[in-house]
Amino acid sequence: MVVPVCSRSSDIVEPLLKEQWFARCDNLATQAIAAVESGELSICPKMHCKTWQHWLLNIRDWCISRQLWWGHRIPAYRVSFRNGHPKNRKADSENMWVSGRCYREALEKAAAQLNVNGEHLELTQDDDVLDTWFSSALFPFAVHGWPSQTDDLDRFYPSTLLETGHDIIFFWVARMVMMGQKLTGRLPFKEVYLHSMVRDAHGRKMSKSLGNVIDPVDVIQGVSLEDLHARLEGNLLDPAEKERSRRGQAADYPRGIPECGTDALRFTLCTYKAQGEDVNLDVNTVQTYRFFCNKIWNAALFTMNALPDNFEPSPMSEMLADCSIMDQWILSRLSDTTAKINSGFQGYDFPIITSAIHKFWVQNLCDVYLESIKLSLRADDHRTVVSRNVLHTCVDAGLRLISPFMPYLSEEIFQRLPRRPEREEPSICVAPYPTTEEFPMFDGSLEERVALSLDIVNRIRSIQKEFGIPKLSSHIVCNNDDLRGVLSQLCPTMTTLSRCRKLQMTNQEPDCCLATTVASDCALFVEMEDIDVSRILERLQAKLAKTNSSLKKIEAQRSIDSYGEKVPQNIREKHDQQVEVLQADSAKLGAAVAMLKTAR
Repeated sequence: MVVPVCSRSSDIVEPLLKEQWFARCDNLATQAIAAVESGELSICPKMHCKTWQHWLLNIRDWCISRQLWWGHRIPAYRVSFRNGHPKNRKADSENMWVSGRCYREALEKAAAQLNVNGEHLELTQDDDVLDTWFSSALFPFAVHGWPSQTDDLDRFYPSTLLETGHDIIFFWVARMVMMGQKLTGRLPFKEVYLHSMVRDAHGRKMSKSLGNVIDPVDVIQGVSLEDLHARLEGNLLDPAEKERSRRGQAADYPRGIPECGTDALRFTLCTYKAQGEDVNLDVNTVQTYRFFCNKIWNAALFTMNALPDNFEPSPMSEMLADCSIMDQWILSRLSDTTAKINSGFQGYDFPIITSAIHKFWVQNLCDVYLESIKLSLRADDHRTVVSRNVLHTCVDAGLRLISPFMPYLSEEIFQRLPRRPEREEPSICVAPYPTTEEFPMFDGSLEERVALSLDIVNRIRSIQKEFGIPKLSSHIVCNNDDLRGVLSQLCPTMTTLSRCRKLQMTNQEPDCCLATTVASDCALFVEMEDIDVSRILERLQAKLAKTNSSLKKIEAQRSIDSYGEKVPQNIREKHDQQVEVLQADSAKLGAAVAMLKTAR
């Protein structure tokens, strides 16, 4: 025989059989299933509808009794006759119970059932309390004054959307639906959005004994490793668990947790994976998005410094007439980003939204547009005025796009940014969210041509980096007249972005150049006079051989028969990442070597 002992207090755990109160749920479950099947109640992601069906089709009577010191006391009263009444023994033997919202209501009910005067009865309320999930199931309407028909109940019930974790789809969501339908005759909400579970960076469930619990406040404010260790002393953990926790904290946070802020944490949680999958929260990822916040701040600061003191944004119609190609491109990117974000909100696809926001701010606005107009902003002509208006429009719209995820950062910048005369919102929280009706400037054809020019920029940068040459002279040969005209206009921009010495359009292929095809009717030629081909080729071949050697070693380990059984999952995942990086490096180096061999 094994004597059960509590791991926390070391007390002996003795099971005790006790009568419990149950609620019959079969009819309630049938109505809840019908609500989802009819589309009256929508569950997102759809994959959880199967879980909904499984729980409710196999539902059992619900034990709602709990023997705790706190909670809503069960409104059940045991009925007995007072001493001296002839029916005293009979009532006691029948173990009669009645329910009521209060003692008086229960007493009246018992007196009516026994057909006696209430003065002869004595009621004793059960000491048990309701299951916490039972009390929680009443939340949607109880908070508005139910069972009284209050104004708040009429106005705010039912609500529109419930957002919660998928692990309590039955324990809370289904029970709220059943209670709402039974007690009010209406569903408590129309949509249910079930978010992912947050785990640690290694995919483990957070546990105090493992020392891998991530406190959001620590991520927001930062904490040292010593303070993390100190908190373990106040927990009811045995010495072995404390030591395991210290090792886990030292491994995951050797320098503590850096201060990342609320906005970065919120944005990070919304970037993870597709719907339905668990979130393996890595503090380093949160720190990356803290740097993204810095990027937004610096871009906004650059914008405000570029605007004159008396700057007043021009109407959109006046601004569009004189836009350059890059002005039109960034406004087109803003329009496309706005469309993707609004579509993502409709489908609760937050990774799509955060990806679109990040791409617009970093890759489109900061890396390309700001760099392309830096020189023109120093002038004082009509072209500069247009660029300032376009830049202001993009920053203003970008802040409004990101405000649901980064309310503090966006509000701080919004209060400093000049406003349009027709808009006087006191806060970004009440400013209209951008729509494609506000920004209808999408131009797919223009974006394709600018994308080609940016591809040329990336190729020049890649060659300069691979060959270790800071500045190259390059030529573009294009056989498409329309495309040649666009690229000719963009040559100054491409020169600025690529940081090359010279970039120009030519009609014939130049001699002694390294050639690379950009498109079927467009090629890039890099002058070889600045390149020591033999030295660079030797260096790249050595680097390629080392990369391929590392790749073969990992592939040999993965090919062992017992690899999947004996190697831990985290090591296998690390190997997969290494193989992916090495394969990409090998392909890139191989292409560079082939290019140089052709040019020799």
